[in-house]
Amino acid sequence: MQIGMTLPVMEPDLDADVLEAWCRAIDDGPFSSVCFGERMAFDNPEILTLLGAVAAWTSRVEVVTTVVVPQLHDPVLLAKSLATADVLTRGRLTVGLGVGGRREDYLAVAADPSTQTMAELETRALTMKRVWAGEKVTEAVRPVGPPPVQPGGPSLLVGTMGPRTMRSAVTWADGLAGVSMDLDLGSVGALFAVAREAWADAGRSAPRLCTSTWFALDAGDGSARAQVHAHLLHYMNWLPVSIVDPLARVSGFAGTDAELRDLLKRLEDLGTDELHLIPTGKDVRQVERVAALVG
Repeated sequence: MQIGMTLPVMEPDLDADVLEAWCRAIDDGPFSSVCFGERMAFDNPEILTLLGAVAAWTSRVEVVTTVVVPQLHDPVLLAKSLATADVLTRGRLTVGLGVGGRREDYLAVAADPSTQTMAELETRALTMKRVWAGEKVTEAVRPVGPPPVQPGGPSLLVGTMGPRTMRSAVTWADGLAGVSMDLDLGSVGALFAVAREAWADAGRSAPRLCTSTWFALDAGDGSARAQVHAHLLHYMNWLPVSIVDPLARVSGFAGTDAELRDLLKRLEDLGTDELHLIPTGKDVRQVERVAALVG
């Protein structure tokens, strides 16, 4: 099982120095990928702009978007932007796509909330794949470029936690970019089984199976759970505190290095191809601790 590390893009008061330090630490470490996701009605960096910087700050790791919401963008322009990122990363880009869970993000960019469906996601994903294949999707003289470095475009992962959504993505996705809030490994394994079955029924090769979770490593003072709790209260700001507070008290991983090592082993035993760890603070020493643990 490979280990990817997510940038702390949902932490407050970020600057270029913090983001660059994280990128370089991840690229220098034993990690397989650097990951980051998209929100609109929040103070995180804009994802497509950040892709260019991450391309410059890294040279080895895969660059994974977890996830982009195509319904918040024009699909042809999004395809062009991601093809550009594939060029800038020299073919290291993997794109996670999802419908998003926040109506406010749609409204923030005047996107139609009624398009927040898997059917619309499929339509846009297939449009992007046509652009990357060099097809003419407009009336312009030439097709929309640049051509991506990876033939046919970056690999696509579907961001989902549900079996029905998983099955609907078999037409366009190459695998799963899941998330486990409560670290119920039975549920993770069940979703993996659905993906394997759906891909086999469609006559496709086995899907890439990725999942993710929030984490904080204990410093010997019990601060890890408090860190995860505070992060999720900030991140899940679109929900009432009465809902988020009890959820944040039990979500993600908060524990010792040894406990994290045990979790990684159990996820590997499930057949996880890659775990994307999501930090709950911006101190780059978290990267260094995990690197020492998995290296």
